This record gives sequence, C-alpha cells and structure tokens, in this order.
Amino acid sequence: MSRATSPSTAKVPGSPQSGSTGTEHELTPRRRRRWLVLVVVLVLVAAGVAVAVTKPFGGSSKSNANQLDNGARTSTATVSRRSLTSQVNVNATLGYAGSYAVVDQLPGTITALPAVGRIAQEGDALFRVDGSPVVLLYGSIPAYRSLSEGMTGADVRQLNADLVALRYATRSELDSTSTKFSFATLVALEKLQAALGATKTGSLAFGTAVFLPTAVRVTGQTVTPGSPAQPGMAVLSASSTARQVVIQLDAAQQSEVKVGDQVLITLPENSTTSGVVSFVGTVATSSSSSDQNGPGSGSSSPTVEVHVRPLHPADTGRLDQAPVTVAITTGSVQGALVVPVNALLALAGGGYAVEVVSPSGSHSLVQVQLGLFDDADGLVQVTGSGLADGQKVVVPAL
Repeated sequence: MSRATSPSTAKVPGSPQSGSTGTEHELTPRRRRRWLVLVVVLVLVAAGVAVAVTKPFGGSSKSNANQLDNGARTSTATVSRRSLTSQVNVNATLGYAGSYAVVDQLPGTITALPAVGRIAQEGDALFRVDGSPVVLLYGSIPAYRSLSEGMTGADVRQLNADLVALRYATRSELDSTSTKFSFATLVALEKLQAALGATKTGSLAFGTAVFLPTAVRVTGQTVTPGSPAQPGMAVLSASSTARQVVIQLDAAQQSEVKVGDQVLITLPENSTTSGVVSFVGTVATSSSSSDQNGPGSGSSSPTVEVHVRPLHPADTGRLDQAPVTVAITTGSVQGALVVPVNALLALAGGGYAVEVVSPSGSHSLVQVQLGLFDDADGLVQVTGSGLADGQKVVVPAL
C-alpha cells in the first residue's frame, strides 16, 4: 500500500505533544514526544525526503496516480468516538500512615512493652512502669498535667470524649464535648481504672495515659523491659493502622496530580486495588545518591511526596514498606474522537495531521488539534474539520 506524505510532514514514533490543545494531562512523556518529533523531521529534511500528496489538508484525489511511494509499509486504523483517560505510572511504597513516638513520663522501671506489630486501641494498656499500666487514649493534645475533678480545658474534653466512647459513661451521664472534669468524669474514670487493674483514684495522674490521635501499630521498641523509666524518654515507635501508599513523585509532575485523582495500585503479587490521592506535597526535596553510591556520585531529581489512600484497605494485606506501582488517572474525557498515536504526522511548520483513506482508496491529509493522550492504550483525542467517526487513517504496518 502506498504511504502518502507531504514534504512538510513526517511520521512520528511514540506520542507527540507539541502544539496540542485541549485538556492535556500527559506528564514527562510530553518532553520525550517533542524531542522525537524534532529529530524525525530534521532527519527527513536532511535526507531530502519529498513525496507528494494530492490536495493536502482536506482534499481528496480521484486516484492514487499522482502519489509517490515512500517505501514504508502501512496499514489502516479506524477513527472512533469513545471515552478516554490519561494515566501516569509511578513506583511507590505500601505501608501504614503516620509516625508516632510514644513517650514515658513516669519514673521507675519499664516492666512490660508490646511486641512489634501489635495494634493498641483506645483504652488498652500500652506499656507498664513498675507494673502499673499506661493507657492509650485518643486525642490530639498530648498529656502535660494531672487531671482531677473541677479542672477545665481542652485536654479534659478529650478525656470526657474517650470515657463516653469506651462506654464507661453514657452521653446522658457525661457530655463528651464538655471541657469540665465533673463528678461524672470521676465515676467513669474509676471504671476505666478498674478495667485496667489500676488503683481507682478518680483522677488521671500525669504519665498514666498517653494521648495519640488514633489506634497505633507498634513499629519498634526503643528500650527493653527492665530499663530505667525516665520522664521524657521515648519507649516505642508506632504508626497508625490506616493503610497508605507513598509516592516520591518527580517535582516536574507535581502540577499534573491533585487530591481526589483516582488510582490503580498493583500489589507485589500482581493483584490490583483502587485508591485515591489524599495528599500532594508542595515542597520539593532532593535526596543525595551518595549514600548508596559513595561521595561525589551526585543527587537525584527533586521529588514531592504524594499519599494515596486505598479504597479497600483489606485488599492490600499486611505488608509494610512493600514496593508497588500506581497508575494515576490524571484526566478523562467523554465522547472523544480518537485515533492511534502512531497515526499522527508532524508538520514541519507546526501542528499535526492524519492521513485519511476514503472508501474509494484515495488519500488526503486532515490537520488536527490534539487533546488528551492515553499512553496506556496508545490513543489520542483529536479534533479537525473533515474528520469523523468510522473513517480510516493510515498507520505504520505491524
């Protein structure tokens, strides 16, 4: 089959982007496409490649008699109208969200610590000093004083909320939003102390509770049982129990990814699960590669941290710090006119065209504007006068 081109056109390998319009969400492949387009055009011009097309840009010939064969084997593909999505694939790490240091505030001796991997929830004894439990309670304000009847404050409010959540008092007995340490607080606190096997005092002595925002998963012990307990000393490291995927995204791609973008996570055993972007960092950092390759080995490209929340956490298992890949959907369009990327012809004067084959077999060029690229399927959204669903366009033969 003859391949008709113009002296000002060249076939483009890959997925060119230069001169495109519309809602484009392609990332670093855009720069690669532009480079390839320039190289191909320059090579063809330097080689003196020149073939003629009858009535370019919309006209059609009655026959192929005036066309010259450029020697390339070609085939045809069908212009279609369909939904299109743009994705970027990146490497990431699957683990748990959050990082916490559990600090002891009691003097004495560490007598018990939870095992690494254990999950501690609201109301659990997190560790023990001199045999007495230090209880985990939920709250964003860390413990900084003893609490007793008559006191007020935001730390009292979170204690009241914990006691109601643990069902040591009903909402009718104790207002979970109250900032006052009432008699109802005292009674409920005694019930918690009894459940823990601690002395019932009705007050919360400083150091006998640790306030953290959520349930925690123990990730490490910084001391061992029998060690002296010193106020202000970290005894445990922990994370939350929420599953999270962390991406170190090339800073050049930061503007292309936003909170709410849908993703597909491919797990180590090649199963997949869906997720959503929950955080996109705004500060780029560069990590030196000299740590791995020795001094003077240079540094990596700047990156921003991106967090992904799995929509079905149970599907991700319990692996921690596991390598995964993430396909981020960065854009979508409905009812787009679509052609294969390799149907595009780069015009030396700028812009792109496709070579349309009529039912009678005649060839013509139709100039097009580019929209969304789907790198996964090798498709691109196009618009152009004279281009319609169902038409045939020329593509390289397989």
